[in-house]
Amino acid sequence: MLTKLGWKFLMLSRALWMRTLAFAILAVVTALMAIALKGFIPESISGLIGAEAVDKILSILASSMLAVTTFSLSVMVSAHSAAANNLTPRATRLLLEDSTTQNALATFVGSFVYSLVGIIALSTGLYGDQGRVILFLVTIAVVVLIVGTILLWINHLARLGRVSEIADRVESAASAAIKRRGEHPWLDGQRLDDLTDIPQNSHPIYPDNTGYVQHIDMQALNHWATEHEAQVYIVCLPGKFVHPHQALMYISRPEREETTSTLVKAITIGDTRSFDQDPRFGLLVMAEIASRALSPGINDPGTAIEVLGRGVRLISQWQVTPEDVSNIEVPYSAVYVPRIELEELFVDFFSPIARDGAGLIEVQIRLQKALAALASNGDDFAKFARAQSHRALALAKHELPLADDIAILEALVLDKPTRD
Repeated sequence: MLTKLGWKFLMLSRALWMRTLAFAILAVVTALMAIALKGFIPESISGLIGAEAVDKILSILASSMLAVTTFSLSVMVSAHSAAANNLTPRATRLLLEDSTTQNALATFVGSFVYSLVGIIALSTGLYGDQGRVILFLVTIAVVVLIVGTILLWINHLARLGRVSEIADRVESAASAAIKRRGEHPWLDGQRLDDLTDIPQNSHPIYPDNTGYVQHIDMQALNHWATEHEAQVYIVCLPGKFVHPHQALMYISRPEREETTSTLVKAITIGDTRSFDQDPRFGLLVMAEIASRALSPGINDPGTAIEVLGRGVRLISQWQVTPEDVSNIEVPYSAVYVPRIELEELFVDFFSPIARDGAGLIEVQIRLQKALAALASNGDDFAKFARAQSHRALALAKHELPLADDIAILEALVLDKPTRD
């Protein structure tokens, strides 16, 4: 599990401006490096390479890269707007973290900055003939990099903002979170099967602000608990909405002001949910895509049917925690954490689709088949799939006008009920 500092660095590395800033700094260093290295170029070859042309090349790059960057930003904004309007605003964050888009924008901005610095340095005469040779060679390499980036960017633009592309990103983020939680069911802490297992004399710790739990620094909590010979009982997992009157955790020792400050800082609370430690969020966003597709304004049941297939893939990856966990390593033994229940994944994903697609027989048929597929994964899956199957049938009975359609669903429902 990442510490809070490591998680902050991870979020920072995904920011669009961060990669662009890094490329811009690299561009400045590269442009000025020719001044420092010009002494290594023999004067005899300084006039043989055509370095005098570097002025014109840099001028062309400076003007063209500004236009390309502006165009790319407008395309990115349009794609994000389309995703927010036609799918779900929660998915636009993944588009902002798209590495291809970030690399393209960073390359264009970096090339623009490199050209400007090179033109300014040339006008001051700092390079000399030898420095011009180095600048010319580096500029040729930059041109090759720009051409390659533009080709990749053009190929990427054909998919940017499409429903399938965004659904792929949401599925990938959700899959990573589900697999991570399956490998660390209690975030590497001790298992807390029920909140009633928390000792009666434990003291609650409340947050200072209102929002969603985004990250829990298990290392910091365990360090504090070990140092004070105490236990920490987490009651709010990532994704939980909290406020100053709802306990984040309980501790097995008297509460003090410095204790509260230390423990609260170990839990990051933000305005929105995060995909990383919150497997349920990915499934909720996937269900939102299906619900938006089923809205009267869009009326695209095909997308909802496609999303149902993705949901089967995602939930099938969930690892049911065995009863015997003696062989599971517990690095943070002083911190007790509840697990995410499989039932919650079924409810998060299937309930909205069953509600919004209740009047569409094709969606209901695929939903029943999706639940049947999940039920084959074992008794734990079958139990919750059966509950969602009957709920979907009950909703469909209120919306479907034809008795024949209802009969089709009754034939597909898990543990078929007897018709009245």
